Amino acid sequence: MTVRDVSLNSPVGEGSVRVTARRCWRALRVLMHLLGGVLEAIWLRAGRDPHRVVILNAKRRWCLRFLTILGVELRVQGPLRAGPVLLVSNHVSWLDIPVIAAARPCYFLSKAEVAEWPVIGWLARAVGTLFIRRGGGESKAKTEEIRGRLDRGHGILVFPEGTTTDGTGVRRFFPQLFAAAGDHAPVQTVAVRYRDEQGRPDTGIAFIDDDEFHHHLWRLLGRRRIVVELTFGAPLPPDEPRALAREARERIVADLGAAVG
Repeated sequence: MTVRDVSLNSPVGEGSVRVTARRCWRALRVLMHLLGGVLEAIWLRAGRDPHRVVILNAKRRWCLRFLTILGVELRVQGPLRAGPVLLVSNHVSWLDIPVIAAARPCYFLSKAEVAEWPVIGWLARAVGTLFIRRGGGESKAKTEEIRGRLDRGHGILVFPEGTTTDGTGVRRFFPQLFAAAGDHAPVQTVAVRYRDEQGRPDTGIAFIDDDEFHHHLWRLLGRRRIVVELTFGAPLPPDEPRALAREARERIVADLGAAVG
C-alpha cells in the first residue's frame, strides 16, 4: 500500500515567504481537521461501544487525511496481519502514531503526557488510546489492559524503547509489555524509517530531547514532503518476554538495515 501526496520535494533555496505561507495554510487545515475529528468522535461515541471496528476505521481515515495535509508519502511493505496482534515498533516521533494507524487500524499505548495535550489528548482518549506514565511502575497494570484488548480481538501497538530516538539507531527494548502477548496474540514488528532526499535517515523528523509539540509541528508544516517507510515483519513465534523483546529488536534493526540498501 502506498499513500502519496502530489507535492514534490522543496527546491534548494526555497524562499522563506513561500515556506511561511505553506505553514500557515497547512496550520489552518490541521485546525479544521482536528475540529472535524472532535465532531466525528463525539458522534461515534454517543451511545456506542468505543472499541467498535467503525471507530478504528474512522481513525484510519482521519490519519490518512492528516498525512495528506502534512505532505507525507507513506510506503508500506510486509504482511498486515489481521485480528489480535501485539505490534512493536521503534520510535522516532509523535508522527509515528498517525503513520502506523494509517497503514493498520490499531490502538496505541502512549505516554501519559499526550493525554494532557489540548484537543489531541481528548481525541486520543476518545478513540481508546491507553496511556502509561514513564517510571511510574505501571507496566504490570498496563500489561493486563493490553491483554484484555487482545482478548477482544484488537491490535495494540507499543513502543518498547520507552522513548524516541533520532532514527539512526534502536535502543534496547524493555521486555515487560511483551508479557501481554503470551498465548493471547502473536507479536509483529514494525520498522519505521523517515528518509531524506538522499535516502538517508531524516533526523529532522525526530521528536527528541526537550522539543515541544507545537514547535515540532510548526517545523513539519514547512516541509514540502515527508517520506516514511514502514516494514511489517512476519509474526514472531511465542517465547518468554525477554527473548521476545530481544528478537523483536533484532528483527527491526535488520529491517532498517535492509531498508538502507
